[in-house]
Amino acid sequence: MKRWIILAGIVALGIASVVVSERKKVDAPASPEALLYLIADSEHELTRMPVNFTRMSDAEEISAGNQMARFYAVGQEEQKPPENIIVEQYLSRVGSRLARNAHRRLPYQFHYFPEADFVNAFALPGGHVYIGAGLLSLMDSEDELAAVMAHELEHIDHYHCVERLQQEQALRKIPLGGLVAIPIEIFEAGYSKDQELEADREGVRLAVAADYSPTGAIRMFETFDRLFREYHDRAATPQEEMSQVAQQALEGYFRSHPLPSERIAQIQRMIASEAWPTHPERDLEVTWIFLTAKAQEALSAHRYSLAEQLASRSLHTHPEQARAWQLAAQAQFAQAKFSEASASYRKALETGFVKPETISSYALSLAAVDRHSAAAEFVRGTENVKSGKPRDLDVAAAGLMLLNGNPAAAQALETEFRQSNLVQAPEWLGELGWWHYLAADYPRSADLLSAAVQQRPQDIQLGIRLAWAQTEIRRYADALQMLDENAYQPQNQSERMLARAVVRWQSVQRDEALRDFEAALNNAPEWGNPKWVKALYSPLVAQTIQEMQLESEIRKKKSKVAASR
Repeated sequence: MKRWIILAGIVALGIASVVVSERKKVDAPASPEALLYLIADSEHELTRMPVNFTRMSDAEEISAGNQMARFYAVGQEEQKPPENIIVEQYLSRVGSRLARNAHRRLPYQFHYFPEADFVNAFALPGGHVYIGAGLLSLMDSEDELAAVMAHELEHIDHYHCVERLQQEQALRKIPLGGLVAIPIEIFEAGYSKDQELEADREGVRLAVAADYSPTGAIRMFETFDRLFREYHDRAATPQEEMSQVAQQALEGYFRSHPLPSERIAQIQRMIASEAWPTHPERDLEVTWIFLTAKAQEALSAHRYSLAEQLASRSLHTHPEQARAWQLAAQAQFAQAKFSEASASYRKALETGFVKPETISSYALSLAAVDRHSAAAEFVRGTENVKSGKPRDLDVAAAGLMLLNGNPAAAQALETEFRQSNLVQAPEWLGELGWWHYLAADYPRSADLLSAAVQQRPQDIQLGIRLAWAQTEIRRYADALQMLDENAYQPQNQSERMLARAVVRWQSVQRDEALRDFEAALNNAPEWGNPKWVKALYSPLVAQTIQEMQLESEIRKKKSKVAASR
């Protein structure tokens, strides 16, 4: 009878809340927070409900947990990137070290969710512990990781997970064999405040027993506290650190867990009472993976200096990363730091990032430093390329010799590619056309690029390059037509807009030119760097950009004066 009274009260409260919300008509944007908040609040209420059941045996709990783990793993086992495997193996090592001192002898297993927006960790009954990439990216020590993993182990160790499972089973009237249907969010959401604080206490004990410093838990909660204060004050989190979805997910975490300040205070009291040593923390061995990912995010956001810093930090701890060398090179290249970029591109090639764009950018970096020595330096720099000698190397070497006044190699390759049936021949022909553009032979450049575009009409980059060459020989209508054909393609939009701005400026369409120029500059700030432009484009382009910048500033000043009157 008592349970029916409680249920009736909950239903009545729900109806009343619906009536009040309908009257107030409060609008709220849709977001992941709604689901997280609903689950967190309902699960907190669930832990307070009186339930009478016989606890599952360990064998039953392990079987149920394994079923759920297999269900959640569907589709995640195929073609895992090497970095994900490295993280999983690392989690298993740290987790196994912690589990040796757990009270319950269960077959503990440790899993990695590679989604950057997953800023959480949780456990399933029977011994499965999951850590999200978003949470790992906030850490810089293994002791922090141990604190989080030990906390989740203690949710298993102290029967919080299996009790949650049995509560759900009772409420949903699910047979034991159908427990796989219980949504994973049930275990992602927080437990009662007492259970969370218990997992904190026992988790720190478990970490200390495994020779981790208790300061790892404090620093982890200090990070949460800082983020909590930022979100509470509605301050924006830097875009390179976390996406909007991850911010909302972390807000859900805060709503479903005790305040970080309260958790810190509890651990500080334990350190004092237990007289635990606070020895230096171990470095997080997989930090480089998350630094590289952040470098990619910063590069995509055109935050080149930050991208370079993050890639450099990643390489400091793990120097054999081809991807990180490539990111560092791209960031340096975008800042017109061509000497540094050429060194980074060379390392990227040597460590296995042998892509056409890497080869071309390496050659362009060398040419920007010194055209006269670039060809010889390029040959020396590509001697140790691990993936053989792709034909792109021949094209780049011929282009550098062309810049140095020696066209023989370029002419031989041009003849070969015009007659070739190889799939890559149009791309190589277009690449030679661009080297002729850089050598200021614009008619030859337009001829080669036009031949390449005829064979590859859908290649956006070839079309844009042809438009640049056409602009130099004053075929403005053809250039605009070529650029407008690619207007709705997402690739290379900033370069397409800048090329259109230059064409329109040269054909005295000044207002339209300035609109395109501002749009290109907003998308790719490197266009505002004269050193970068002069090294990679014609004198006409550099002069036109300078003129557009000056005109734009004059118009902005006039607009301010007019507005102040």
